[in-house]
Amino acid sequence: MRNKLQKLSLVGSGVVIGVALSLNLPAIADREAATQPLPLDELREFTEVFGKIKSDYVEPVDDKKLIDQAINGMLSGLDPHSAYMNADEFKELQVGTQGEFGGLGIEVGMEDGFVKVVSPIEDTPAQKAGLKSGDLIIKLDDTPVKGLTINDAVKRMRGKPNTPITLTIVRKGMDKPFTVTLIRAIIKVKSVKYKLVEPNFGYVRITQFQERTGENLAEAINALLKDNKGPLKGIVLDLRNDPGGLLNSAVGVSATFLKPDSLVVYTDGRTEDSKMKLTATPDFYLRGDQADYIKDLPAWIKTVPMVVLVNAGSASASEIVAGALQDHKRAIILGTQSFGKGSVQTILPLGNGTGIKLTTARYFTPSGRSIQAKGITPDIIVEEGKVVDSNDQDGFGVRESDLENHLSNPNSPSPIDIPTPPKIVAPEKTGDKSAKKTKLEPGEIVSKDDFQLNQALSLLKGINILKNIDSSAKPIKSNAVESSTAK
Repeated sequence: MRNKLQKLSLVGSGVVIGVALSLNLPAIADREAATQPLPLDELREFTEVFGKIKSDYVEPVDDKKLIDQAINGMLSGLDPHSAYMNADEFKELQVGTQGEFGGLGIEVGMEDGFVKVVSPIEDTPAQKAGLKSGDLIIKLDDTPVKGLTINDAVKRMRGKPNTPITLTIVRKGMDKPFTVTLIRAIIKVKSVKYKLVEPNFGYVRITQFQERTGENLAEAINALLKDNKGPLKGIVLDLRNDPGGLLNSAVGVSATFLKPDSLVVYTDGRTEDSKMKLTATPDFYLRGDQADYIKDLPAWIKTVPMVVLVNAGSASASEIVAGALQDHKRAIILGTQSFGKGSVQTILPLGNGTGIKLTTARYFTPSGRSIQAKGITPDIIVEEGKVVDSNDQDGFGVRESDLENHLSNPNSPSPIDIPTPPKIVAPEKTGDKSAKKTKLEPGEIVSKDDFQLNQALSLLKGINILKNIDSSAKPIKSNAVESSTAK
């Protein structure tokens, strides 16, 4: 069962600069030979174009370069997440899931020929330089991005640690492009961060779903239990700006809070390997001989009140977790609409050190919802609280539905009328120079002024008050005698 899971593994939202996407490997299965006849007329046209380039192009062109570009064009034209990887990119991919890679730390996609920032990864040069979701990268050093493939652009942004690269950025609301110089670095992404934000209330942030995310989450829960000197009364699980990662890690995180054997997610595609139901059982979240990190967790973890924070940067694996906890009514989802990537990619090695990343399935939440190009709608919509300076413009959020050639949503139009969730609007001050923006203190993992987090904590406290009222209420005894005759 675990081997089958490894074939449907990629649930990242875009391309991570400095690492190919987070995936499980190996990911190729023995497949039956294709029975469809070859399109001879189209192949004849292809060979004719190939021959014309070889004979008439202004300069000689290497055969391998032409074939590689043709393969890349076939894949990139399908959807924003299918791609060809050369030998270096494929090798780098296998290292990426371990949480350490070289580059800038940007999750990106391609839009209208430009590189669009989906989300900067926390604690990376991109995040520290102030790049934002929705930024358009139009120039890499002196090279225009227009005309480059996503892989070409990624290759230019990669490089040796401690070397600089200048990005030219277009940001919505700004009159003209601006430049920012980043220093490439070895990116070490810490998958799980945690803190006892108040007595009895824990905060856990998952920045990316990696190989050991489930284990790290279990360690965080035990550490919070120790710090609190007893069980918690509430947990905030922060998935904001988490671009996704490994499918089995998403199942493991969900299984941590759900009852055993609960359905977490199911996938559906054209091949039998792409049709799977993943439940909260060890077969679907452990890898190889990995020990079950969930079985020894305290029992209260399955019932403790929870709030999950999401936003436009929460993609794919994050959406799987949020969708599972929402459908099972295990947690309240709070924040803003998530990214909306509801597809799964399979990595297929080609045997010569290269490989392809191919979209092979859509995934669905336990209730049958596809979030493709829609995202997870929070139970309570809470916009990010901030102070806006008149000279400061935010980047605009980018979602799956904004990406060119994105897959359609099979549930659209939805036959079910979904009620509009309640919305809490953050207080906003414009032009108040005395006010300070939400900012992390040194050594902190979340700001004390985080409006969404504070709303989540208030909600958890309210739930506990209601629980105490319910448990202290005495049952009312009735002296009435029920008649045996229905009237």
